[in-house]
Amino acid sequence: MKTSDFDYFLPKELIAQRPLKYRDHSRLMVLDKLNGSIEHRRFFDLPNYLNQGDVLVFNDSRVVSARLIVEKERTQTRIEILLLRRLRKGVWKALVKPGKKMRPGTKFYFGSDLPEPIRGTVLEEELDGAKIISVEDEDQLIKTATIAIPPYIQEVVSDMERYQTVYSRAEGSIAAPTAGLHFTNLLLEKLRSDGVTTIFVTLHVGWDSFRPIRTDNPMDHEMHSEYWEISSYASDLLNKAKAEGRRVISVGTTAVRLLEHAAIKQGGPPLVAGSGWADLFISPGYEFKMVDNLITNFHLPKSTLLMLTSALAGKETMLTAYKEAVALKYRFYSFGDAMLIL
Repeated sequence: MKTSDFDYFLPKELIAQRPLKYRDHSRLMVLDKLNGSIEHRRFFDLPNYLNQGDVLVFNDSRVVSARLIVEKERTQTRIEILLLRRLRKGVWKALVKPGKKMRPGTKFYFGSDLPEPIRGTVLEEELDGAKIISVEDEDQLIKTATIAIPPYIQEVVSDMERYQTVYSRAEGSIAAPTAGLHFTNLLLEKLRSDGVTTIFVTLHVGWDSFRPIRTDNPMDHEMHSEYWEISSYASDLLNKAKAEGRRVISVGTTAVRLLEHAAIKQGGPPLVAGSGWADLFISPGYEFKMVDNLITNFHLPKSTLLMLTSALAGKETMLTAYKEAVALKYRFYSFGDAMLIL
């Protein structure tokens, strides 16, 4: 298997440039993974494809403010910093753009409008390009940061709740679990009234959810860990559903990785309540232990997310579906259209 096996032509205009005005009005491609058949619907048609007793698993992680604009000392060059993870008090792992201007030892400051600007230093650079930075006032750092909007979103949006799922709860992600952005409270109520069970788990979305694969062999791509939690309530419902042969449908790839990682680490199913750090890379050939079906967005070429969906539906089936999506001008990436893999 090569990374190039998961390549396809994607016109730039199909990468969604702005958030959906109506969450559940996005297009929905329904893909049958057994026979490869495809239907074209709207997301509000989703209840027509779910049965009483089905279990929908949502990632309830909430996006936190993690983007900073700082200035280099002496040159006052503006630099963008995306906080990835707190390593210890005052020390963070971060993405820096442009990274070449922020070598280890570089000093910077932020909060020019404060009585006393907060200063920081680049401590080191990791092999993956991330930086380790230190800051004098961590509390002010967090207060100053804003939500990181995807760079391809050109529209200025005043309502930042548009970048959260309607059920988001646990703060900790740097990007939204975007398959859930299609859901409205009204649609959730409709599904529950139809007898569909909704379960919420937590995986804080990190850099790896959008970091491209840059190696010829995808197995050489290093996955970074993301924090997860499963409550006893969620694990009990999931175990009951699996024992009774009911479908477990993941809303998004992050919930897939959480459930499958927990199942592997715990020797399950059955699952037990717990928490930890997930770094599972799912690619074709993987045997799913918890997830039967998936609601997901359309992903970029040669990405870990495309490989995960190909593992569930089959590589050739998935790439054929993607070619049809391109031909019919489906919108791709975080704020694009959706696919239901049955």
